[in-house]
Amino acid sequence: MDYSPKSFLIRFRASANSFLSEYEPLALLLAPLLAFLVARTLQSFLGVVHERGLKATFVAFLMSLLKLVPGVKNYIDAEKQKVVDKLQSGGKSKRDGWRTELPRAGLGVEVIEKMKDEKRNDVVWQGKCSGTVYIGGSESEGHFSLINEACSMFAHTNPLHLDVFPSIVRFEAEVVAMTAALLGSKEKGSGGQICGNMTSGGTESILLAMKSSRDYMKTKKGITKPEMIIPESAHSAYDKAAQYFNIKLWRVPINKEFRADVKAIKRHINRNTILIVGSAPGFPHGIIDPIQELGELATSFGICLHVDLCLGGFVLPFARKLGYPIPPFDFSVKGVTSISVDVHKYGLAPKGTSVVLYRNHDIRKHQFVAVTEWSGGLYVSPTIAGSRPGGLIAGAWAALLSLGEEGYLESTKRIMEVSKRIQKGIKEIPELFIIGRPDMTIVAFGSDVVDIFEINDVMSSKGWHLNALQRPNSIHICVTLQHEPIVEDFLRDLMESVKTVKENPGPISGGLAPIYGAAGRMPDRGMVQELLVNYMDSTC
Repeated sequence: MDYSPKSFLIRFRASANSFLSEYEPLALLLAPLLAFLVARTLQSFLGVVHERGLKATFVAFLMSLLKLVPGVKNYIDAEKQKVVDKLQSGGKSKRDGWRTELPRAGLGVEVIEKMKDEKRNDVVWQGKCSGTVYIGGSESEGHFSLINEACSMFAHTNPLHLDVFPSIVRFEAEVVAMTAALLGSKEKGSGGQICGNMTSGGTESILLAMKSSRDYMKTKKGITKPEMIIPESAHSAYDKAAQYFNIKLWRVPINKEFRADVKAIKRHINRNTILIVGSAPGFPHGIIDPIQELGELATSFGICLHVDLCLGGFVLPFARKLGYPIPPFDFSVKGVTSISVDVHKYGLAPKGTSVVLYRNHDIRKHQFVAVTEWSGGLYVSPTIAGSRPGGLIAGAWAALLSLGEEGYLESTKRIMEVSKRIQKGIKEIPELFIIGRPDMTIVAFGSDVVDIFEINDVMSSKGWHLNALQRPNSIHICVTLQHEPIVEDFLRDLMESVKTVKENPGPISGGLAPIYGAAGRMPDRGMVQELLVNYMDSTC
């Protein structure tokens, strides 16, 4: 028998044709197509399981099937609406009487009195809010009054018009430079090219850093299906960036110390990874991630590392000078490619001022949008907004120059001492425990004895506005200068609230504890997401 390759192919062809002759031509045509569709469906399913986990995928699939049952979808929608109405807490009734069109005749200066009347309806926020207002004192005096005057003086300006308002252009450049100097730009290892821009807040700063990193890594490594990896504790602005800029997002669990788990992040890095994230500190628990280890990881894989310093940027540099044990967190760490820092928080500037910084101009250039084919002329813009409020930039500049290094050292000393006093007070309440070891001015606490969300509701009834957290269920207070005069009031009310809940467990009338608790236990996170979207859709 001839065993040559040619003879083997002839015999194989004859055998295959003989076998296939038993099937109809249409079946032979459709079989590969069907196999391809099955393979693609299986690939998509495995991809979803890999991204969301088997349990979450199964629950979502089960809920989709249940909604196909007649009447079930209507019932679920009705129950969701009940929750939305509960979350609104009478919000719709408050909208009764709101204007829906222009007045026939303008009010002129009388509108100021109208505004004063409306302002009286705002809650008492002085010292009662977690974060929110970071400047100490009242609005009519001191630093408050100073930045209000600065904003008013430049309220008409817009840095988009470089040639008309050079003062605002200078103010922005100097705010960026002064902020960068606090965060390592003067250090030898920074490279000497730190640059950036002012933005409307921490979310925009993070969005711009993600967009710039995506495009930079596309140019540098040709990545067209970008992915980023963030700790579970990282801010929700990264989820927004992932949706806006089509970046696949991986949230990985934090470690037992409530810090970013470097090993877990490393396991998720692949050829499409453009960026990893660390926070200093993280919003939920006020704990600094291991930035130096993350920098080493980013350097070894040749990817970007963004550090969220929105809360810590105007505290940590001064806390370190005051002798607090602050680990490395800024551009002095090799591997850090971008930083977001809010001036309107502990920078004590007006609301709507933040800074995004980059290690060099090569990265920042990907932040800009330039248009050459517009009939309106040539256009280039550095941030998401085109026109920007120059008054806010002026207010930020005024804040930095009016306080100076000594002013920030003093404010940092005060809020750090208040934070330590609150931590000590919470530890003296046996039913409560502090989450991790706070590095700065955020103190998160939970309980194994009473429902922490019920405590939050009782505190709300006493006028306090704290932040409810999950994983684990807890609440936190973000300490500001507003808390300095009333820290003992807070601890007294907290102790009384714990006593009330312990003696009378169960949700209070009008409280949101049942909703928070149910959301935490609900396995279908898609349904929780729908609830939040429906709530937002009905309130704005």
